[in-house]
Parts: sequence; structure tokens; C-alpha cells
Amino acid sequence: MPILNRAAELQEEATQWRRHLHQNPEILYDVEETARFVTEKLTAFGVDEIVNGIGRTGVVGVIHGRSRNGRTIGLRSDMDALPILEETGKPWASLTPGNMHACGHDGHMAMLLGAAKYLCETRNFDGSVVVIFQPAEEGGAGALAMVEDRLMDRFGVDEVYGMHNMPGIPLGQFAIRKGGIMAAPDKFTITVKGRGGHAAQPHRTADPIAIGAQIVTNLQLIASRNADPLRSIVVSVTRFQAGTSHNIIPNEALIAGTVRTLDEDVRDMAEARIRQIAEGIALANGAEAEAEYHRYCPVTVNHPAETDYAAEVARDVVGANNVDADVDPSMAGEDFSYMLKERPGAFIFIGNGDTAGLHNPSYDFNDEALAYGISYWVKLAEQRLQG
Repeated sequence: MPILNRAAELQEEATQWRRHLHQNPEILYDVEETARFVTEKLTAFGVDEIVNGIGRTGVVGVIHGRSRNGRTIGLRSDMDALPILEETGKPWASLTPGNMHACGHDGHMAMLLGAAKYLCETRNFDGSVVVIFQPAEEGGAGALAMVEDRLMDRFGVDEVYGMHNMPGIPLGQFAIRKGGIMAAPDKFTITVKGRGGHAAQPHRTADPIAIGAQIVTNLQLIASRNADPLRSIVVSVTRFQAGTSHNIIPNEALIAGTVRTLDEDVRDMAEARIRQIAEGIALANGAEAEAEYHRYCPVTVNHPAETDYAAEVARDVVGANNVDADVDPSMAGEDFSYMLKERPGAFIFIGNGDTAGLHNPSYDFNDEALAYGISYWVKLAEQRLQG
């Protein structure tokens, strides 16, 4: 079964919504105007219940079907943008210099709004659909904030589903997998405390730069020599800061980076090894090292039965040949993982075509994907909530 006719009809209107949202990006929890826009649309559609302020600035809408005797499923979109200076040159480019929708959350909102409008018009299901518009996905753990505000219990959510656009996946295709589909994105900071001095007399110092360089090199052994090669891990050093002049050995050096894992045991091992490597190398060279390890969201784990169902819905929209049901996992992170820890569900990728990558100043959501996303959400709700 192809794209729904009504979804195709809604594409032009959804494009207008998407471009308005793109022009007016807001960051993390400071999404008041975005939330107001979403609330106005949901109200105009005739959504039965709208609640603001879930997870500080999130918006939740409840749409009842022909009968309330049935399950309740949650459909989630993120709302926040990124602190990036846009370089698309599009007529609908950001009007706020330094902020842009560089991850497609504008498109995610437009697709879910389109589905909400459709479902309010037809109500061809039994039970209820909860549309969830979440703030602060980009590093603020907005999903956790909504969960801690009793999102699932308050609205009686039995299952929850998410969707994210993906550059590189062709337009009109979907991709999903059971189990870990996105990584746990952690970060670490190591402060090497040595003893500074004159660069001409290094023997009188404990050089934190030389020590730090050894630490950076040895951190790469975590993936190549400590982790099972069949269990994915990424350890990337992204900052190394030290010194003020060519002739001064400084007292301290700062090393920082990220760890990405798809397995909690590997995650635990990586944290322990970072501390051991930093402290051990520093001690062996007459210095000290302090390692801080900050865990962000857990691995995004798709539940088996719900993943099978989501894949089947996607096949109904675009055909079996256009759905990859065993896509390679992404080592990027996604705080929808917090919702999947609370309720069964699945997270799916929708193709954005051959576009710039996510978090790139030249990225733009592909408006041609809107009808596919609207159709997926509608079919997911209608088929999952059949009487």
C-alpha cells in the first residue's frame, strides 16, 4: 500500500509548517515559541486533550479513537535546534543567527503534526494516540525530563515509537533493527597535573603535555585491545589543551572526548579503563591525573515485537524492498532511549536522501519525505489500534 492520498494532500501544508519552524529555531528547553506553534496547530485540529509543560516545555496531545476501549500508543517528535550558524542559503533559512535546525527536528514536528491532523479527521482506530513533542533532545535529556514528569503513567501510554530522518538513506526508504540501534553517548575529561618549568630544562619538570600525549595514544587501545572486536565501541579524543608559550612547560593539560557503546558491559569497561590509563601513566611519570566520566542517555534499544510491527508498517508505506529491517546501528546517541526503557516500542530511520549530514551547517530536511513520515505515523496508529 503506497503513501496515503490524504498524506500527499497534506504535504504542501506540512512543508509550510516545517519551513516556518526552520526559520525560528530554539535551543534545548528554551522552545516556548515552538511549543506555542505546536499547541496552536493541535488545538485547530481538534485534539481532545493538550497539556503543556511536560518535561519543562514539552507538549502532549491526546487523540481518542472511535472507542476508548483499546491500547494507548505514544508517537514522539523532538523540537529543539542546534547552536550552529546556518549555511544553506535557502529562502527559509534560520532568522536567528547561530541557531539552526541542523538535525531535522523541524521535519519531525511537521510529520507528527500532519499525522495528528489526519487522525483527528478520521479517528479510524480504537483506543488513543498520544502525540509527544519533546524539548532538549540535543544534549539536554528532554526525554528523561518528560518521563520523570510521569508522561507514560499520566497518559496511560502502553507503547511508544520514535522516528528520525537519516541523510544517506534514499528518499522513500526506512531502516530499523531489533536491539541496540543507537549508542550510549558518554563524555570524559582528564586533567593531567604535572610540574611546569622552563622548556630548556625539561628534566626539572613533569611535563603534562608529554604525559597527556601518552594517555591519548593509550586510550586508543581500549577499542583495539580491551573490547571484544564483535562488540562496538568508539573512543575519540576531541580536545587537548595546554600551554601558553613556546618556552614554557605548563603545569596542567586538559584532555576531553567521547565514548560510544552499544552494550552496558562495554560501557562499564571503558569508564574503568579511562581512569586506569590516565592515572597509571601520570603516576609512572611523576604526575597526577583526574578523570571525570559523564554518562548521558543509555543505548537506544528497540523491542523485538514492536520492531517487527514497525517494519511491517513501513513496508505497507513504501514496499518491502525499501525497508531495511537489519540496518547497522548508529554510534550517535538518542535520548528516546529513556522512553524505550519505560515502555516497549521502536525507533526507525526515514530516508532524507542525498543531503548534507546531520549537525552540518549545510543540512536541510527534505520536504519530499514528509508524506512518507505522515503515512507511517498514521498507519502505525490505525493498524496497532484496530478494534
